[in-house]
Amino acid sequence: MDWDYIVIGAGSAGCVLASRLAGAGHRVLLLEAGGRDNYHWIHIPMGYLYCIGNPRTDWMYRTAADPGLNGRSLIYPRGKVLGGCSAINGMLYLRGQAADYDGWRQRGLPGWGWDDVLPLFKRVEDYADGASDMHGVGGVWRVDNQRLHWDLLDDWMAAAEAEGLPRSDDFNTGNNEGVGYFKVNQRKGWRLTTARAFLRDAPRDRLKVETHAHATRILLREGRAVGVEYQQDGALRSAHARAEVILSAGAVNSPQLLQLSGIGPGDLLRRHGIAVQHEMPEIGGNLQDHLQLRCAWRLTGAKTLNTMANSLWGKAAIGLDYLLRRRGPMSMAPSQLGAFSKSRPDLETPDLEYHVQPLSLEAFGQPLHDYPAITASVCNLRPESRGHVQITSPDPQVAPEIAPNYLSTEGDRAVAVAAIRQARRIMAQEPMRRYAPEEMKPGAAVDSDADLARAAGDIGTTIFHPVGTVRMGADEAAPLDAALRLRGIAGLRVADASVMPTITSGNTNSPTIMIAEKASDMILAAAR
Repeated sequence: MDWDYIVIGAGSAGCVLASRLAGAGHRVLLLEAGGRDNYHWIHIPMGYLYCIGNPRTDWMYRTAADPGLNGRSLIYPRGKVLGGCSAINGMLYLRGQAADYDGWRQRGLPGWGWDDVLPLFKRVEDYADGASDMHGVGGVWRVDNQRLHWDLLDDWMAAAEAEGLPRSDDFNTGNNEGVGYFKVNQRKGWRLTTARAFLRDAPRDRLKVETHAHATRILLREGRAVGVEYQQDGALRSAHARAEVILSAGAVNSPQLLQLSGIGPGDLLRRHGIAVQHEMPEIGGNLQDHLQLRCAWRLTGAKTLNTMANSLWGKAAIGLDYLLRRRGPMSMAPSQLGAFSKSRPDLETPDLEYHVQPLSLEAFGQPLHDYPAITASVCNLRPESRGHVQITSPDPQVAPEIAPNYLSTEGDRAVAVAAIRQARRIMAQEPMRRYAPEEMKPGAAVDSDADLARAAGDIGTTIFHPVGTVRMGADEAAPLDAALRLRGIAGLRVADASVMPTITSGNTNSPTIMIAEKASDMILAAAR
């Protein structure tokens, strides 16, 4: 069967695109390698603990051993289900900074400045605190206030104020400097995914969603993308698009599929026996991610999730609170309190983001410690390090190599040292002293710049924000132009986090939704 548009990937971007194009009257096929979003843990906010590292909802990727992390390999969660990463992520609503988008425009990408994209953010938004110059209401993307409170986090916020940060009730006005509680993409205590928000009202006579449909190759004919080949139910199938093929598989899977289709670095493709259809050296390069440094302190006399969740009665109370009121720890995002600050006073805008949690554990997926604790993860918002995503086999079922190259520049290591020192200063302020904090990670004995830089490699882990692997740019080396069209191949666009030329200064999910909104506008304009 022929379609007007085929969208590959029903994640944060793909659900938006499929809904918009079908809503405009076009016949759209949406392909998703994962399954339906009928797993109950997807919709309970704390369910991310059971979705990450679960093959039902996660691609189960790992990074290559990373020299910057002292040889460690990290889990690299990517959503493999309707809704994609919006079904397993931290639910935090953050746009980034105006300077991020103005920087894209200054790179020769017209239409991508802050004034251009702000109306797109507002258009999809249903903001809990009402409409304003910065926010919209009535859209499908609900932005809610969190439904829980911790005295400990209020004290950390006061400590950050004592360190010089202003209090903020909105990180999304263009300059996110300050400390406050994050807004979340939830509705009445339930997680909101792009599948639920955007696909729910899409016209079923125009949109067909195929799950467990793993795209294996983009079909090309005489320099044009004409369709896609995919595996489903043990069979190899194909579908054809009259207008365009739109790749929205994410910063890992989009470059992988392009490379499998013969579009990418020629030497890499030939090494794996793939005929080069269109040589593009940068496909899979320019990988950027936010590395978080998980600084943790043991406390005395604090109420934390560690103390609540390590008793049978505490667990029962948590479950009952959510069952009856949709409140409490089961409704919480992985991080409740946030802060944006500068690693150096001469910076125009913050380059650090804190995710503060009333808990501690050795690593994601491991049990909480049995003592009161707080974790203040801090990440460099504008890393200099660049990595890559490259196929390791011509078999589409084989995972690509993901090599972020964290902390590979002197600048990134310097920011890491400054970040840890700043986190320590906040913890030393009077509002936190009553808890007698004892630094567990990286440990108070680690104090020289060289030792702190090495410790950053020991405690650093991804915060799951990969971008940039099929970047747009004005230069001919960039795979995409400003309209997200792949250079040299007609009828093929990419619209997901991989198109970002530089990473945004905050969590990347809502910027990805904005990219899909803008892509749908450009595609529909071209169709007219």
